[in-house]
Parts: sequence; structure tokens; C-alpha cells
Amino acid sequence: MAMNTVLWVLTAFLGTAFTIGGATMLVLSKERYRNLHETQQWVDDFTAGQVKVIATIKLLGGLGLLLPAIGDVAPGLVPVAACGLALFMAGAGTTRFRRNELQSLVGDLVFIGLFAFVAWGRFELEPFV
Repeated sequence: MAMNTVLWVLTAFLGTAFTIGGATMLVLSKERYRNLHETQQWVDDFTAGQVKVIATIKLLGGLGLLLPAIGDVAPGLVPVAACGLALFMAGAGTTRFRRNELQSLVGDLVFIGLFAFVAWGRFELEPFV
């Protein structure tokens, strides 16, 4: 029971954060998004169109964590979304590594670990039945 609660809280946090982050990236221009914080300078490596695609993936991944479980429609998609977002963050980590942004890379690695934990938790420990 306690693990189920931990997974719900973590999934809600990650899903909400990635949904809001993706929506923000979609609404703002590349230049405006870049100026939000110094950690967003990675957008310089991508075109405005590529940033919108990245934003869409981030938004859909966040919704993929939230909607299946909340709506009780195909909740088995939650760990699949978590796996997808772990791979997404591996790409982000690769960009951070290439840009030598090691402090931000640590954050990306934490996200990979959290998504892997959610996937493992929902596939093995406390699957939706």
C-alpha cells in the first residue's frame, strides 16, 4: 500500500511538471524560452521547429503519465510513458553532456532514475490491475 502511494505521488509530480513544462515550451517562442533561465540555453542547438517537437513530446509524455491512471482508461500505459520519458531524458542528458553542462546533466540523470523507478514500480511492484 505504501509503495502504491509513493508511485502515485511521484507520477503525479512528474506528470504535472512535464505537462506544464511542455505546454510552456509550446506557448513561448524559442528566444523567450531560452531567456527564462541560463539552463535553457540548450535550445541554441535546435531550430524553433525542433524545439516545438521536443515540447510536444514532453507534453504528451506528461499527459501519458497522468491521464491513463486518473481516467482509469488503459492505465498500463503509465509505465510505458515513464519508459518513453526516461529515453527522452537520456537525449536531454546527451545534449547536456555534449554542451559540457554538467550541473544540469545531474538533474537529467535524476529524472531518468525517477522515470525508471515509476516504470519498474508500475510494471513489477504495484501494477494497475
